[in-house]
Amino acid sequence: MFRSLFIGDRVSAAGFRLGGMAVSIPESGTEARLFQEALENNDLIIITAEFASHLSESLIKSVQVAGSSQLLIIPDVRHQQEVPDIAVELRRQLGMVERQA
Repeated sequence: MFRSLFIGDRVSAAGFRLGGMAVSIPESGTEARLFQEALENNDLIIITAEFASHLSESLIKSVQVAGSSQLLIIPDVRHQQEVPDIAVELRRQLGMVERQA
């Protein structure tokens, strides 16, 4: 059975809950533990950029590389954190430089 979970703020969570998805709204200081539990129990995890800012960058990258759970980082309703630009990050890691016109 495919399991998915949204983790983020209350307003964003309401929309995902209306769509039938399981949601979790973290309390301050519980972010890392909640994320680890989500990884163990879900195939797809959608988190807001704000929630991601409470996790270590190395943890997020290791999850994305491992691929055991699919991880999507989306903007939160208040747009307080920027969503990482995966295309730019990939080009940087591959040593590709874009020319500016």
